[in-house]
Amino acid sequence: YNAQGKYAEAEPLYKRSLTIRETVLEPDHPQVATSLNNLAEIFLAQGKYAEAEPLCKRSLTIRETALGPEHPQVADSLGNYAWLLRETGRETEADKMEARAKAIRGCAGPIGNEK
Repeated sequence: YNAQGKYAEAEPLYKRSLTIRETVLEPDHPQVATSLNNLAEIFLAQGKYAEAEPLCKRSLTIRETALGPEHPQVADSLGNYAWLLRETGRETEADKMEARAKAIRGCAGPIGNEK
């Protein structure tokens, strides 16, 4: 549904996935961060930045703690958070997040959902 832009259909499924993972796994498990990141992407795509921001922050925190600050999944969370920051006019913060994500990935080109 997400790939088709059917966000209303995708959102409850992502929320259910998050609830299941939080229940079955520890709340700071990397798979919980994946569900948070997926749900954040739905909100970002719809311009629901206030709803996406706490999810981006929590996903990033979990991944940095559980996987280490240089893990590729941390770069994914950084990319989404940078997207949010850029869309909400926080260019300097977005630039820092994007630079860090690029350094983790070892690339110089655009990352993730950059526009």
